This record gives sequence, structure tokens and C-alpha cells, in this order.
Amino acid sequence: MVAGDEFIASGLVSRGFFPCSSKDAQVVITTRTLEFFRAAHLRAPRLTIQSFTRTLCDLHGVLFRPYLATQFSVSFDIYLDCLARVKQKVHVALGRDTPDWRLGNACPACLYKLEGEEVLEIPVLTTMDSNNSLKRFERRERTAGIAPGPSQEQEDERKVPGDYYLSREEVDRWGKDQLDELMKGFVPDAYDEEKDGCSDRWQNMKESVTGKVWAMYEETGIFLSLCCHGFVLLVADMVCSGELAKYGFVVVNHLIKVIGELGDGYDIGCEFGKMINKHPVLGPLARANKFRSLVGAFHGHLCQLCNLATYVRGVSLEDLEYCKTFFSKSNVLAASTRHATHFHRQQTIVNYLEHSDTFEAYASLCNPQLPYSALLVRKYKRALEVKATEPALEETMRQLNIQSKDEFAGWLAAEKAALTNRMWRPPSETLAMEYYQKLVNLAELKEQMDIILRTEIPPETGNEAYGVVAARTRHIKRQRRHIIARYDKTFLAVQDLENRLDISVPWVPGNEQYEAARVNVVKRRYQRALDKLQALVISRMFELTKMNMSGMGYKLRKHIAKALQARSRAIKVALQNYNDVAPMMDADPLSWEEVVEYTFLSQFDILRDGCDDIRMYPWAKPSGRIAMDQYFKIERANEEIIRLNIEVRRVITHIHDEAAFLRRAEVAVREKQGKVLAHQVFKYRMLRGRFADEHLQRFNALGKVRGFTGTLFPGIAVNKERLGEVSLPEMPLAFPRAPLDAVVALEDGEAEEEEDEQDEQDLMDQFTVLTIAQDLEGDREE
Repeated sequence: MVAGDEFIASGLVSRGFFPCSSKDAQVVITTRTLEFFRAAHLRAPRLTIQSFTRTLCDLHGVLFRPYLATQFSVSFDIYLDCLARVKQKVHVALGRDTPDWRLGNACPACLYKLEGEEVLEIPVLTTMDSNNSLKRFERRERTAGIAPGPSQEQEDERKVPGDYYLSREEVDRWGKDQLDELMKGFVPDAYDEEKDGCSDRWQNMKESVTGKVWAMYEETGIFLSLCCHGFVLLVADMVCSGELAKYGFVVVNHLIKVIGELGDGYDIGCEFGKMINKHPVLGPLARANKFRSLVGAFHGHLCQLCNLATYVRGVSLEDLEYCKTFFSKSNVLAASTRHATHFHRQQTIVNYLEHSDTFEAYASLCNPQLPYSALLVRKYKRALEVKATEPALEETMRQLNIQSKDEFAGWLAAEKAALTNRMWRPPSETLAMEYYQKLVNLAELKEQMDIILRTEIPPETGNEAYGVVAARTRHIKRQRRHIIARYDKTFLAVQDLENRLDISVPWVPGNEQYEAARVNVVKRRYQRALDKLQALVISRMFELTKMNMSGMGYKLRKHIAKALQARSRAIKVALQNYNDVAPMMDADPLSWEEVVEYTFLSQFDILRDGCDDIRMYPWAKPSGRIAMDQYFKIERANEEIIRLNIEVRRVITHIHDEAAFLRRAEVAVREKQGKVLAHQVFKYRMLRGRFADEHLQRFNALGKVRGFTGTLFPGIAVNKERLGEVSLPEMPLAFPRAPLDAVVALEDGEAEEEEDEQDEQDLMDQFTVLTIAQDLEGDREE
């Protein structure tokens, strides 16, 4: 026993062994083995406890038993709990244990604001989405029937440390039942709701669909929120449901309260934004903080004109599709979480999220060689490439006789108006046309009524039962009653229209007014069918151009192709409706082959017969369309450069301030609380500064790129937490406040010390890998 140890378990832990039982510790696992499994599992999540235990058994030549995996799992839980407690002590010592500190400081590029920097149109860009790969089976009793038996889940009151997860109680407060209570007597504020054509198409926000419970699962997936650089902000479990509105509500509410003004990308952001505006609590909060709900790279074309990031000021060149990239990596966790307990599933997910933030999101922040999308350097170079096409745009404008770039905004508004008029019924109905239609309906009802009234009730015969005759009689009388009621109702409507039109003599077939109204009604039916077909075909054409864009990823291309298949079915229905009314106007019917062969609006000849011929509009021509799209890309690229200039300086300042703060904190903790906790602060400092040198070198290289307009001088943070205004002694900065050309990683003496420590750590890592088998063999012999 080590002096001060009161229990066997603590004595074993102090010697590097974690027991499988707190009282009778007959089996222990070495700390190095547990740490090796933790690191290996985070890098290769498919590696589960059972497969790792089987591997150890193979190395030692012993037969695997299920209880070995259980023993390892118990020790691993204790080990992770110890790590969490140590991390909590470090955060307390650093003053970083306040609620939502992690969320408010998750991404240095987004949230480490500096004094005097330019105010962005949308200060923070985030994205959120759901994923059902990380669902978990619920343990239930077996029953003879189809219905699942009662739950056999064991109660586990342990809570996963950290603040990544939103609790079930917090999520449920935004559910449908609570919303119904809040809506009693609530009158929503007036706001403009743009018609985007998506309201009736998206199904995953309808309670009648998403309320269906998967009986075999307890958690059916996760709902995730990321910043535009890939850092995890919040996560919530979807419990016995699909993607409901409450998950988006609780995430947006939490983000706005902690972060403030932001724009959020969501695959159904068009409809979700309207739901937020109508919410009695979240709506006023969102409008006060200028919340913007945006959509990703593909939606219906009319919706894109309203919500797509390309046409929204302040979004820059972001595609707001980071969740799909993250889920493609995190899906491998399913093997180790599908049959886990509720606590172990959350524990695995949280450990993975922490590892992803530290070793992937922050590591790839500036490294263009890593295969992640949120990279500052790559984004800057891409923005410069787009900006370099501005001379070509100006030449195109000269050839098209476009006097000013301001005309492109007018084109976009004209395109939106044209599609809106075709998506929604135009106000072209007149009283005369309505009167004609009522006369036609009245004549048809008169013929039907005459036929029914002439129908005699058959007499009763001796061969039929009384009930059969009575039922036939009731049916005929009911038909007479209904047709008379419909005739009277239509006759009253005709009389009302005659009074409103001041018609003294009713119109009859053949007179001039009747025939003129008939022609207008037929033309209106034709134009309605044509407008519907035009709107669908126009959207399809523009969406096809997006699918064939250079640089479009394979998965997104397949996603667009599937959406176009669904759109094609709608086009077939609209085409059939058009062909039904085309003979009335002596128009030739269209075939499906003709429609799908159109590649641009100028080839669509039947557009001339619509309410408004849009073929001659500049945005409907290929050259004008390309010029307009390029203009908006250049506008977003200019915004991207402004945003990246701010973000690059924020990261540089954060690196300097964080290094200085942690050095001062390490000295202060060593003086006040001893070497043990100071060593943990040292390890935390090494972890936070592991990628600092690489980031600074990348930024230094970026500063030499032609077109770079930012500054590499560190700024002064708005939050003074890391600037020495805390009760910690002053220490020299790890990096001098000078241009990066003059920056060396560390001073010579400090560099040698850090290299020695790193060499020692590398040797220890190699020793760990080589001695794991020997440690377990020694444990088994003891």
C-alpha cells in the first residue's frame, strides 16, 4: 500500500492497475492497456471491448470467455470516470467550469472575437441535422405475439460528463404537448412569409409521420449541431421518434442564448424557419437576434431563390452541409452502440465528439492536406479562385450589354416573381368567367335532376322481400333530395352573380357574352395547366445544371438525382393534365420524351402560350444565366475573404493568448495546489498547443499568397479571460506579438525542453504498445 491509501482499490490505481471490483479485487487491468484501448477505439470506433478482449486472449493463447469482456468493461468505466474527474478538476482550476463555457468557446475561428474587427452580416454560421445510424435496441422480454414485451432495461442513474448532450427533459419541454399549451391565446407577430414551394413537399416535420415509434428502439438516432468549421456544438438523442420539430427548437434556443446572432443551415430550413417564426417563445427570441434559417446545397428551385446560401448576403461560400460529412465518419460507432446500455452509448458518443473536436476539427482547421471541408486555408484559396473570374464576368457583361452589376439582383427578383406566378394561381378569374362556369354547372345539374325525377319508384312485387324494395325506394328519394339541393344552391349563386354583374337577361349558349366567357375559361384552364408544367420543367432544368456543376461531390450528386426522380413523377402528372386541355386550344400534345430533352428555357417553345412569355428574359437565356450565377458567386467569395481575414486573425490571437494563459495557470496551480494538479494542467496545455506550430506555419504560407488581404498580427480579444486579467502570475508569452515571419515556435531553451519531453513521451508510447501483452500475462499469473 502507498502511504495515504485507505482502500485496496485506490492502492491498486496508484500503482497503475484498475480493479474490476472495489472490494474483492482479484482481476486488474493495467492503466496503459486501458489507455491504449481508449486511443485505439477513438481512432477506429469499430474496435469494441469484446473484439479487443478477444485480441488479448489470442495474444496470450487463452480461450475467450464472455465474463472477460465484462471485467474489462467495468475497469474501463472506472478509468474513464477517473479521466473525467481529473478533467473537471483542471477546468475548475482554470475557471472553465461555468455552464456553457465549452459551447461559448467551442471554435476559435467563430467565437474568439477581437476588438475593432469588422462586423459580419451573419456573425456565426452553424448547421444541424439528424442521423439514425446511432440508434440503440431496447432490451425487452420475449413474447409469443408480435407486440414487444415489457422493458428489461436496468436502471442506471449515471450521467455522462460534459455539456455536449441536451437532456431529455430539456428537449421534451419543446414538444408538441407543451407547444399546444403555449399557443392558447397567443397571437403571433406579423412577419412576411415568403412562398417557396416547399411547404407541402417536406414530410419529415409532420407529426403524423414522425410520431410513429420504432418499438424495437429506445434511442432512434442523434440530432447534431456543428459550426461551419466542424466543431460539435450540441447533440440530443432522438427518443422513440424520428426527426421532430422539438429537436431543432431546443438546439436553436440554446445556441441563440449562448452564442447570439447566427445563421443555421438545415435540410428543411425553409419550412423550419417559418415554424420558428410562429413559435410563441422562440419566434420573438429568434427575430430579436436576427436568426436566419437557411437550406443546404439542393432544394426546389423556387426555394433556392429564397433560402439558398448563394443568394443570401453574409453566408459567403459555405454550403452548410457539414453534418453529412460528420455522419459519414461517426456511423462506424454503430457497431459499439447498437446494443449498449443508455449510459454506455452516450459515453461512447461523447468521447468520440471530444476526440473529434480536439484531434480532427482543430487539427484540420488550417491544413489543406487533410480530407475535411472546414479548412481556412483551402477556403481562402477557393475564394481567391472565384474572385479571379471577375474580369471574365465583366467581359461577359460587356458582350451582353449589361450596364451595371446591380441588374443581376433585379433578374433574381424577376425570376422569383415569374416562378411564383406559376406556382400559385394568378388572380385572373373574373366575375364573367365565374358566371359562365356557374351557368354550365346549372345546366348539367338540370339534366341530372330531370333524369332522376323521371325515374319511377318500382312497385312492390311478391317475389322481392320488403326490405329490398324499401332500400331501393330510400336510395331514389335520397338522390332526388340531393340533386334538388345542389341545383337550388347553384341557382342562388347564379342569381347573386347576375345581380353583381347587373345582368337582366341570363346568358344562353350562342350569344356573344356567353361565347366570349367560354373562350376565356378554356384559355384559363389551358394556361393553368401550362403554368404548372412550366414551373416544374424550369425548376428541373436549373437543378440539372447544379447536378452537373464541376466539383460536385458524388454523394450530393446522387442526392440531387434522387430528388429529380421524384420531381419527374410530378412532371408526368402535370404533363397529362396539359395534354387533357391542349385540344381545347388546338395545341399539339407533348410527349415525355420531348419534355426531358429540353436543356434550357429558350428551347421550350410552348412558353410563348403562357400568361407571360419568359423566354426573352435575360435570366432565361444560357449566357445571362451563367453571368448571373457567376456574379453571386463572386459576391459570396468577397464575403468569404472578409470572413476568413477575421477568422485567421482570431485563430492566431487565440493561439497566442491560450499558450500564455495556460503557462501562467500552470505556475499558479503549482504554487497553490501542488505538482500533481499542475502536471495535469501541463498535459492540458500540451494537448491544446499540439497543433499550434503547424497552424502558424500554414498561416505564414497563406500570408505570402497573392491576393491575401488579411493581417497576421495578433489582435486583442474582447473576452479578457486569457489576457492576464485573472489571479495568475504573469509569464512571458509563448509566441511574441509580431508578424508570423518573425515568429519561431519557442525560444531555444524552451524548444529543447519541449523536444526532450516529446522524445520521452514517444518512448513511453512505444513501450506501452510493446508491454501490453506482458502486463496482461503478469496480471493473469498473479
